Amino acid sequence: MPNDNQARPSAGSVRETGRYPIDLTGPRSHTLAIQPGVGSLSIGASHLGKKADLHVAPDTHIDWTVFDAFATPAGSPWPRFLYYTGSDAGFFDWAKKRPIEEMTWTPILSADMVVDASQSNLHGLHIDLDQSGGHLSLKLPKRHYRLSVSGNLSRFSATGDMPSSLTLAPRTSRRKNDIPFMLPALGELHQVTSLTLQNAPLGQPISLECLNRFPNLSSLSLWGNFCELNLLARHIQLTNLELRFMADLGDLPPLNAWPLLGRFIAYNVEEIAGKRLKQQMKTRAKTHPWTGHASVSQLRKPEWWTTEFGRPFSSWPKRLAKLANEAYNVAQGNLAQACSFADAEAAITAFTVRFNNLKGIETTEREDLGEAVWQLSQSSHLIGQPITEEMAQRWFDAARDY
Repeated sequence: MPNDNQARPSAGSVRETGRYPIDLTGPRSHTLAIQPGVGSLSIGASHLGKKADLHVAPDTHIDWTVFDAFATPAGSPWPRFLYYTGSDAGFFDWAKKRPIEEMTWTPILSADMVVDASQSNLHGLHIDLDQSGGHLSLKLPKRHYRLSVSGNLSRFSATGDMPSSLTLAPRTSRRKNDIPFMLPALGELHQVTSLTLQNAPLGQPISLECLNRFPNLSSLSLWGNFCELNLLARHIQLTNLELRFMADLGDLPPLNAWPLLGRFIAYNVEEIAGKRLKQQMKTRAKTHPWTGHASVSQLRKPEWWTTEFGRPFSSWPKRLAKLANEAYNVAQGNLAQACSFADAEAAITAFTVRFNNLKGIETTEREDLGEAVWQLSQSSHLIGQPITEEMAQRWFDAARDY
């Protein structure tokens, strides 16, 4: 890279791995390290640590054009995948001239923001909204693109051209017995033809009553826990239906409810309903041949769901997850012998302090451990009266340093 007095290198001229000083937030403010075979780059606040390649305070202005100089060895724009946590929406203007293959944005907004992305060239746009903060109003791109929105969906609204596909992953609670989650109104986005809804397999169910707002659906993909599956029978225009990681398909209508269905996937679903779907799929094929892929696979027994998703450590790195599950097993065993609240407190305290000196316990992991403590408080014991959530939370908060 040139020194401060030299012109910036021409677009796409830097294709080699190495370390390059860049003027991201000011003259030579950052050093960009490009590793062999790495096509992604993450930008965010310093508290993200190694999760961000370049540290930038959330409200700092970024000169996105510094990346114009970089290309992959094959000559396409680098980085291919961008992850940004902050309030600078300038990448939408940058994307008017320089295409972005995949952009994942976690907006940190202290006030409401209106962004015009109508002229931006983004193949995939992913927006992850925290629980609190300002409202984001987005004028959507005119070009062909995919849109994904996760987190607090009530903080988002959009107008303009519809994406080729829309993925919604609302933040739901971790407890499958909580009242069903109702998707907030999403305005013009209800006009999409292809929708994916994502949820945790054993989390708070999402009510499928929300699908009545989507009159144009031809393709629907569901991941995780949903209720009121019987309402899917209203959507007779579906040509594609996908069901993944669903532990309860008891209310699912038979496949002949969708006369236009040409493609069907059921993957990692409960065993009883899965066997029924396999038979329906074969029967249907005799009179109504499948025009696309059709399969039912990975049928799961009830205990599999508990093992894979019943504890809140499934997204942890393997080493940490192994430690957490071992500590959980010990605590569960001690609680099974608990005859008093003092015994229960000792078991939960011992579990909690196990993580006090462990690196990598950030906000997300702390929430996971808090959920694990609640689960432990609901496990079997010999006390004779329930351990309340408030009681378990108090023990947890008193013992933790994270």
